[in-house]
Amino acid sequence: MKVFVGDDWAEAHHDVHLMGETGEKLAAKRLPEGLDGIAGLHALIAEHTTDPTEVIVGIETERGLWVQALIAAEYQVYAINPLSVSRYRDRHNVAGAKSDPGDAKLLADLVRTDRHNHRPVAGDTDQADGLKVLARAHQNLIWDRTRHTNRLRNDLREFFPAALFAFESLADRDTIAVLTKAPHPDQARRLSIAQIRSALRKGGRQRNLDRRASEIQQALRTPQLDAPPAVTTAFAATTKALVEVIAGLNTSIAELETELAAHFDEHPDADIYLSLPGLGVVLGARVLAEFGDDPDRYDNAKSRRNYAGTSPLTIASGKKHAVLARHVRNRRLYDAIDQWAFCAITASPGCREFYDQHRAAGDLHHQALRALGNRLVGYLHGCLRTRTHYDEHTAWAHRQPAQTQTAA
Repeated sequence: MKVFVGDDWAEAHHDVHLMGETGEKLAAKRLPEGLDGIAGLHALIAEHTTDPTEVIVGIETERGLWVQALIAAEYQVYAINPLSVSRYRDRHNVAGAKSDPGDAKLLADLVRTDRHNHRPVAGDTDQADGLKVLARAHQNLIWDRTRHTNRLRNDLREFFPAALFAFESLADRDTIAVLTKAPHPDQARRLSIAQIRSALRKGGRQRNLDRRASEIQQALRTPQLDAPPAVTTAFAATTKALVEVIAGLNTSIAELETELAAHFDEHPDADIYLSLPGLGVVLGARVLAEFGDDPDRYDNAKSRRNYAGTSPLTIASGKKHAVLARHVRNRRLYDAIDQWAFCAITASPGCREFYDQHRAAGDLHHQALRALGNRLVGYLHGCLRTRTHYDEHTAWAHRQPAQTQTAA
């Protein structure tokens, strides 16, 4: 007998609903998060079946200790997108009513009748899961640093625009070293070349110290409009605080990047990823982490492209026919593939020519990158399927006859 379980989770508890094959209610209960809760769920299920492979669970997440415990128990676990659950709710209740026990019943019903339209939680290895944790944490820190550097840039525009002439990147070690020493415009103007040179060396610069110190001093002494003294003093204090935060983020990012590279190097698929043009250690780790390493997760290259969000979305109804970009996608993966495609156009002649052809046909820069990323995801899928490394000639040989004929 199959048992269908709907699990509506919250931070402190889970509402579960057990349903039979014909939709009859078997049990419903609120369980606490943690060991006691999962033990209670196992006991509840055991009252109706002793075969864990006959248990199908629907839950709105694919991560966490609870989900891992469900998978370890050999239940079939479906991670249902919350947007799909919302649409399914409208199918059962047009009045707009919503409750946690009701959503648990909804999830049980969904996996009972519509699970063929959804995918089970991917069977990624522990290596891939660990890599995902590191890759996402590394990316989060980079996004945090970008937010803080944008705040710093806005502050400097308000009271210290000369610093923006001196430093192109506000997260750079030179910027951190000098602004830590002199966050106030008056302090910065009084810095000698020797003081700037000392700060740069302390920040980690080893080459061109005198030349760079002279450039910075000249830029910091550029005439500028001055804010009122009280305002300048206040901004100098916030600048010092922001610089300290950015310096800490730089250190954490570097440490996580080292850890990320070590974990990525240990993965058996790392060599295949690194063989593709434009993929380095960090980007390769991000792409692998988001795709996962379950060999059965993607039936074909199209399904992998759809998950990546690089394949076009066709809308056809009556006389209307439109081909659009996908906006419902894994944002982290799409961001990594966009950077991958950008790097690939300088690393691969075939990628460069493909990009140039799309631009010549009228595509915008990001449209051409999306098309190239879509092609690269297909190559990645083929390499992983056949366990072979990327080969430039094999990848683009099918385009050569047409190019030769055109040239003739």
